[in-house]
Amino acid sequence: MEYDVVIVGAGPAGLSAAIRLKQLAAEQDHDVSVCVIEKGSEVGAHILSGAVIDPIALNELIPDWKEKGAPLNTPVTDDRFMILTEANHIPIPNIAMPPLMNNHGNYIVSLGNVCRWLASQAEELGVEIFPGFAAAEVLYGDKGEVVGVATGDMGIGRDGEKKSSYTPGVELRGKYTLIAEGVRGSLAKELQQKFNLRDGVDPQKFGIGIKELWQIDPAKHKPGLVIHTQGWPLDSNTGGGSFMYHLEDNQVAVGFVIHLNYQNPHLSPFDEFQRFKTHPSVREYFEGGKRISYGARAINEGGLQSIPKLTFPGGALIGCSAGFVNLPRIKGSHNAMKTGMLAAEAAFAALKSGNAGGGELTAYPEAFKASWSFKDLWKVRNVKPALGYGMWLGTLVGGIHMWLNDLGLGFLVPWTTRHTKADHESLKPAAQCKPIAYPKPDGKISFDKLSSVFLSNTNHEEDQPIHLRLKDPSIPIGKNLPLYDEPAQRYCPAGVYEVLRDDDGKNPRFQINAQNCVHCKTCDIKDPAQNINWTVPEGGGGPNYPNM
Repeated sequence: MEYDVVIVGAGPAGLSAAIRLKQLAAEQDHDVSVCVIEKGSEVGAHILSGAVIDPIALNELIPDWKEKGAPLNTPVTDDRFMILTEANHIPIPNIAMPPLMNNHGNYIVSLGNVCRWLASQAEELGVEIFPGFAAAEVLYGDKGEVVGVATGDMGIGRDGEKKSSYTPGVELRGKYTLIAEGVRGSLAKELQQKFNLRDGVDPQKFGIGIKELWQIDPAKHKPGLVIHTQGWPLDSNTGGGSFMYHLEDNQVAVGFVIHLNYQNPHLSPFDEFQRFKTHPSVREYFEGGKRISYGARAINEGGLQSIPKLTFPGGALIGCSAGFVNLPRIKGSHNAMKTGMLAAEAAFAALKSGNAGGGELTAYPEAFKASWSFKDLWKVRNVKPALGYGMWLGTLVGGIHMWLNDLGLGFLVPWTTRHTKADHESLKPAAQCKPIAYPKPDGKISFDKLSSVFLSNTNHEEDQPIHLRLKDPSIPIGKNLPLYDEPAQRYCPAGVYEVLRDDDGKNPRFQINAQNCVHCKTCDIKDPAQNINWTVPEGGGGPNYPNM
């Protein structure tokens, strides 16, 4: 199938790019064919974010979004920041927070529902969207340029043989291909290696965000309330924090983010989140309520100095495929949308000028550097590296950096602090770290992994090749287990990885429960040997988030 532009991923970046291309085509009377493929069973099925969205990019893309029914229904009305101790909390006055941390003017949303609405706007403009098709392969031309992608074959058994349901993949060829897979996408990973897009930039840094959606007692519900915390249950050497957002309909989105440069291999991000909810200042909101959804997703945290080269012959990286998250603001959707729009404008200009494709969209990175999106990230570029000093000193240093920029005194900090290590290099040997005794879940406020995965509606065809591939099958038991007590057992928030033993505790073996995978990509990022390669399963597999 031939198109002018092929877009991989129906998230905020991909859909914004598709909409902008069609807007320009209509404005300048120059037809452009655009398709978007999405590995989730429907648009939004794999979308997970907090989310408090800054509407700045949406205002540019679709100025009349309110009249068109965009699901931004809950403006932020109350912004609170707290430091948690084990039994109490310390409120941080809003006046002490840098102005860019102010959430007034933003909206609490289900980003999945925002993407569903964006997809409807794109389809009205003539964009072809194909959910349930996973981009499994990059297609290259005679000169090594990208000429599109191929979707994965369907109906392949675990033994690698074709089943009666076999359907071959489809080649989607485009003059330009925009990669909008989200964090740690498999195609983006390949392209960054093939075209050396990371040369001269810092390692990307990541966090894992784990989220639940709750229906709570109406008496405790405060639409528009936003609460962020730092501190307990994490120690001062482990970065992270929580969010709690009160949406409409007595719903609350609660989540926990842990930076993946943590050192203790005994740490379990999932269990830290469950423990966080038992804090007296948090638990009160959820007592008598009902948990209705669960999910997890990796987050880009490296900021400006970790963004790779954005273009390659025949296409570009947009959104979280490149890493435009503003970490202290805990926001990336506005930058994802904006970079999608900028890449679309560069692609349209090239197509209109008669370019047959295959070249580099150099106008895109140039436009990014001139945009408010670049300034958004420039202001906070030293915040993440400062956390290397420890949570509290790092937060203070980062706060000063943001205040200076907000006061127009950014010239006092002209330097950019570098990230020197990838997250998988940070683990210490298990013998040097203290084991963590997590409380047993009570089934009311805190829960186990398997009941949580059930709420994510995760489903994979079980008789298919395992999409979590080990480069060396001997490493989990031969190396990671004796050195790190095989941390995959704990960093995965879905119970995908287990170390099984005989009844006498001997004969350890590594088991992969690929059917549980919620596509968070944490294993691909945090495995200390970089031995796990996350690849796409059959299209339509994975979580099915209704409103995350």
